[in-house]
Amino acid sequence: MLCGIICAYICSIALDGIQKNTMDQDSYLKLQDDIEKEAVSDLTEIASLDDLESWRVDLLGRNGKLTGLLRGISELPVDSRREAGGKANSLKKALTEKYQDHKSYLEGNSSIGSESGTNSLDVTLPGRNIEFGTLHPTTAAVREICQVFESMGFQIIEGPEVELDTYNFQKLNIPEEHPARDMWNSLWIDRVLPDGSRPLLLRTHTSPMQIRTMESQNPPVRVVVPGKTYRYEATDATHEWQFCQIEGLAVDKDITFADLKGTLEEFARRIFGDKRKARFRCDFFPFVEPGAEVSIDCFKCEGDGCRVCGNSGWIEIMGAGMVHPKVLEGVGYDPEIYSGFAWGMGAERIAMLKHGIDDIRQFYSNDVRFLKQFSQ
Repeated sequence: MLCGIICAYICSIALDGIQKNTMDQDSYLKLQDDIEKEAVSDLTEIASLDDLESWRVDLLGRNGKLTGLLRGISELPVDSRREAGGKANSLKKALTEKYQDHKSYLEGNSSIGSESGTNSLDVTLPGRNIEFGTLHPTTAAVREICQVFESMGFQIIEGPEVELDTYNFQKLNIPEEHPARDMWNSLWIDRVLPDGSRPLLLRTHTSPMQIRTMESQNPPVRVVVPGKTYRYEATDATHEWQFCQIEGLAVDKDITFADLKGTLEEFARRIFGDKRKARFRCDFFPFVEPGAEVSIDCFKCEGDGCRVCGNSGWIEIMGAGMVHPKVLEGVGYDPEIYSGFAWGMGAERIAMLKHGIDDIRQFYSNDVRFLKQFSQ
C-alpha cells in the first residue's frame, strides 16, 4: 500500500510536469510504465465491484491518471507526440480490457461467495427441470395423418406455396371466369408478366401438386401432399386465412369409388378409433366427378346426437371424389384406361375434432398455455 501511495505521488508530480511543459519523451514513457505497473498491481488485489469501479475512475475516469497523461501529449515536443500518443492509447485499451475481464470475473463469482465468507450456494437443493420443446398440434396432426397413408403405400411429397394460376385453377378444370373460382378467395401476387398477366398467387389448396405429379410420371400414382394454403377471408372460430391442407391422389387402372371408400374408411378408423363408420354424400368440386362430402359417425355420442356433431350424429372431415376425366386428359392420361380418386382435408380440423378444440384461431395465437396441453 505504501508503494502505491508513493507511486501515486510520483505520478502526480510527473503529470504536473507535463502540464508545465517540463518533461521530455523519455520521462513521459517512463511515466506510462509506472502507471501501468501500479494499475496492474492494484487490480490483482481488488475483490469487490465497488473497489473495481474506484480503480477505473482513478485511472480511466475524466480526471484519471491515464486521461491526464493523454491530455499532456500536446505539451511534448512535436517530433515525440506520435510515438508517445500511440503507446498511451495502446495502454488505455489494454487497461480497459483488463477492467472488463476482472469485472466479468467478479460478477461470475458474486453468487458463490459473500463478504462474510459464507457459501450462498446450497448444493442440496433440487435442480431445475429442463423443459423440452414439443411438436405443434398441427405438426403432430400432419405427421399422424401422413403416417396412416404411408402405411397404405402412398408417397409423401411437397410443392410450392407460391403457385401459378395454371396449376392452381386451370388444369384442375377451373378455367378463367369460371364461377367455381368463387369457392376459393385467392391472394394474388402483384407481379406482371410481359404479356400483361398476373398469374401468381398463394396457393388456395395443395391440389396443384396432383397436376405436377401426374405430369412428371406415368401411372400408377399414389401421393399425399401436406402443406400450408392461403385464403383471403375473415377469421372466426372455424376459418383462418392460413391453414394446413393435406391432399391425396391415387391413379391407376380399374380404380373405382369403392377403392376411395375403403381407403378413407380405414383412415377414419386409424385416426378416430376402430368403431368409426364413414358416410359419403354428394358434393361438388370442379376437379372430381362424382364428388363427395365424407363424414364419420360422432365419436362423442356414437351417433345419437350431441353438441360436437350438431345433433346430427355425423361429423364432416373432408371432401373427396373420383378424378375428373378432363383433369386426366389435361396431363396426358387416357381416361378410358386410367381412373383415380382424390381427397382433401384440413389438418387443423382433424386436430380440433380429435382433441375437442372449438376455435381454430388457437393454433396460431402462440399461447403457450394452449400449446402445452399437447406436449408429450
